[in-house]
Amino acid sequence: MTPVDFLSPAATGLGAGLALIIAIGAQNAFVLRQGLRGEHVGLVVLVCMLSDAVLIAGGIFGIGEVLRAVPAVVVVIRLAGAAFLLAYGVFAARRAYRPGTLEAAGQQGALGRQAVLATVLALTWLNPHVYLDTVLLLGTLANQQGGLRWWFGAGAAAGSVLWFSALGFGARLLRPVFARPLSWRVLDGAIAAVMVFLAARMAFGW
Repeated sequence: MTPVDFLSPAATGLGAGLALIIAIGAQNAFVLRQGLRGEHVGLVVLVCMLSDAVLIAGGIFGIGEVLRAVPAVVVVIRLAGAAFLLAYGVFAARRAYRPGTLEAAGQQGALGRQAVLATVLALTWLNPHVYLDTVLLLGTLANQQGGLRWWFGAGAAAGSVLWFSALGFGARLLRPVFARPLSWRVLDGAIAAVMVFLAARMAFGW
């Protein structure tokens, strides 16, 4: 095989991975907020990247077939995720009523390393859509590549690395904007709305 034979499925995986990852969601909102606050950004980005890689690999190994055979597992994850997102949305709404500069935000209400780790893990692994997107969809697309399926998976995982690195570490470029209290209130208000909407969507299976 020529290098082109390997690059084609990898590029396809990269495009498919980015298409599914770049969307307004609970995980992306949390990564953005942590990036703006400058709190444990490396940890958050690393967890997101590794989680996606594990889920993509699981899809290629055929775990998606298990999820199809036992749909009750997805239902349990969906309800647990809805409850968590609703609670997170409520806290974000409360923060929206407490304006403060970026510096103040970094000193007040900062999450510790363990709390950040628990939150990003919950936002990732209690989201049923992550299983549908990475395990089922990307896993299916990868296995259509035959012997080159792992190159597709590598491309999809690379998309995750690119996106979360850009979102988490690139957020610092927006810090001058968020030096204004109103900007934080708008961001937290938007996060609250997204979280509550996603919670309702999960709970009712929209």
